[in-house]
Amino acid sequence: MRGPLAALLLLATLALGGCATATGGGSGTGEQAGTGPAGPAGDPADRLEPLEGPAPVPALPVTVDSADGVEITVESAERIIPLSGSIAEIVYTLGLGERVVGRDVTATFEEAADLPVVTRGHEVSAESVLSLHPDVVLIESTTGPAEAIGQIRGAGVPVVVFDAAGELDDVAARITAVAGALGVPEAGDVLNDRTGQRIAAVRADLPSGGDRPRVAFLYLRGTASVYLIGGAESGASSLIEAAGGIDAGKESGLTKDFTPITSEALVTAAPEVILVMTKGLDSVGGIDGLLEIPGIAETPAGADRRIADIPDGVLLNYGPRTDAVLADLAAQIHAGADAA
Repeated sequence: MRGPLAALLLLATLALGGCATATGGGSGTGEQAGTGPAGPAGDPADRLEPLEGPAPVPALPVTVDSADGVEITVESAERIIPLSGSIAEIVYTLGLGERVVGRDVTATFEEAADLPVVTRGHEVSAESVLSLHPDVVLIESTTGPAEAIGQIRGAGVPVVVFDAAGELDDVAARITAVAGALGVPEAGDVLNDRTGQRIAAVRADLPSGGDRPRVAFLYLRGTASVYLIGGAESGASSLIEAAGGIDAGKESGLTKDFTPITSEALVTAAPEVILVMTKGLDSVGGIDGLLEIPGIAETPAGADRRIADIPDGVLLNYGPRTDAVLADLAAQIHAGADAA
């Protein structure tokens, strides 16, 4: 499966300037504002929870199989650059945050706020990366452009590629892979235990029985007139289903990641709840603005104003905070069900 954020990152590049000042953690414009675990970079609400105890000491060198088929040897991890918010979150939560020297724009949590950004839009700047003299660079299979990655490797810097995450079952494998590449596998085991227990606890508390709401995941960037509905490969299906919902886009036959919103697609999907990223909701003017997009107001979700929003920086990360995302999503998609 292609990474769930691949298409979104390309489209978000177009809209980045218009959304740079949007705030996270709920739009405050409608009946169901998100109360998720993340806000804009530097916001105290968007903090991580590193493992307890002293920071682990990497046991290096290690040789790992990069997801692009290259065998990579990591000899030092004194200066780390993770080029995705999801990977950065894992590195920090493992206790290695003080070794991180740069970030990309999707690392929105407070601890990373003062780090230099080494991407232009969502494209890696090889010059910016190399200027920070990293010992190792961690990227996703969707990170690009390829020329920039090749330039970094050509300069002798180990670049480890990880498969992009697309569902709940990817969380443990991602943590294990990142911890292994940095020479702290034991810390990875501890983080996996903690994360798995927390996700299991959330799932145990979710509503059982009753109707499962039909939830459509929409990707919105009003400043660039980008309005998409998620399908089977959007990356949100696993969360929606685990939260006790039905992915309306997937169930209506949308097999790709994202499809432009049309009235016909919305009628077929017939969502009872609409799920959006917080900045996307802000970019269209909140719930009132969302309802002005053709076809939205005519859906059951639009008619009942049942909108769930989760901060951009955590929704599809599939990492150490996924339990909080799942709990927030479940609370929002089931809220108002009796009154709807």
